[in-house]
Order: sequence, then C-alpha cells, then structure tokens
Amino acid sequence: MKELLEVIARGLVQNPDGVRVEEAAPNEEGIIVFTLFVDEDDKGRVIGKQGRIAKSIRTVMRAAATRENKKVMVEIN
Repeated sequence: MKELLEVIARGLVQNPDGVRVEEAAPNEEGIIVFTLFVDEDDKGRVIGKQGRIAKSIRTVMRAAATRENKKVMVEIN
C-alpha cells in the first residue's frame, strides 16, 4: 500500500525524488495512517484545485485497503 501511494505521488510531481511516505502502525480503531511528504513546490500538484486530486488519491487508497480488509487514512504534508 505504501508503494502504491509513492507511485501515484511520483507520477504527479515534478521532483519525484522529493516524495516520501511514512506509514504509522494501526491505531486503536485499526486505521493505518500514511503521511505523504512532497516538496513545497509540488504540494499544489498533489492537492489539486479544491482538493480534487487529494480526494482521488484518498479514494484509491481506501479502495486498495478494502481489498485487503484494512482501513487507511492519507495525510499530505
């Protein structure tokens, strides 16, 4: 799942080397939190107009997690 998020983010940004993903252990509700770090210049590309791209990324990640019977949350920094 971490790799999926990295591939998606690297495809969107101009500086793919600046993409980093951290995965936190599941919390008490069983939710795995993925934190996506990108360069400051690429943040707008990952978030998109009115957050549409960020929302799409979260939707894809939730769909992938559902296939593995997991719950995920994506934060963008």
